[in-house]
Amino acid sequence: MKIFLLTFLIFLLAVLGLALGWIFNSRVLKGSCGGLSGIPGIEKSDCSCSNPCEKRKQKMAQEQREAVLKRQDILKS
Repeated sequence: MKIFLLTFLIFLLAVLGLALGWIFNSRVLKGSCGGLSGIPGIEKSDCSCSNPCEKRKQKMAQEQREAVLKRQDILKS
């Protein structure tokens, strides 16, 4: 029973610490479009977020520019 109470107390303190950190930082909880797509070498990283993060927006813009340049090179050939 002592082990159970000690474990429960540790988890309670961890959750309390996380909650206080979230409250005092005044941040909004948010997900990411990262996951496995953030690992170098993995292709096909579709982001299904309705509002992607800034890093993802920059990556999508770069991919769009590269696609336009590639199309222009193909048309010139």
